[in-house]
Amino acid sequence: MLALTFFLAQEGVQLDQVQPLAVMTERDVILNELAQGLRPIAQGIEWFDTLGPDQQSETLRSLSHHCIQARAVTEDGPESIRRAGLRPTHTPAVLITRGRIDQQLGTIAGLTPLDERRKAFRLLIAVLAIADERRRARFCSGGCGHWWHRLPSHDRPAAAGRHDAEGDGHL
Repeated sequence: MLALTFFLAQEGVQLDQVQPLAVMTERDVILNELAQGLRPIAQGIEWFDTLGPDQQSETLRSLSHHCIQARAVTEDGPESIRRAGLRPTHTPAVLITRGRIDQQLGTIAGLTPLDERRKAFRLLIAVLAIADERRRARFCSGGCGHWWHRLPSHDRPAAAGRHDAEGDGHL
């Protein structure tokens, strides 16, 4: 991309904004829709449950990376726990409040029991939501080039408040 920009500049053509090309996958769209409340978390958990163990691990690692890119901070932990509807004693909740956020996000993404993965998924979606809300307010309020900030709502009901994984009201 830089070579193309350099070549075009030599020819007198200047681009307004040069950014690396982002690859938008279906998974990334779903994760961002969940974080932005454009898709209900119960639907996200159903989708997550259809993935095989390797795909779930990959999804959690990707979600952890999105949280870091959105500039998640340690102070996001307690609100993320609340939004995810987790008890403070659940393993992902305990981890998110201990130490450096980047290390803890990786540890959470690496949890292997299925019930812990579901909790990790819910928590990481909440972390991404909080961090991205802050990034949007601070850096993107006047507009930005992030594709994930231009997702259509498709008239989906917004996800509001806490949602439990099984839909039975028990967290």
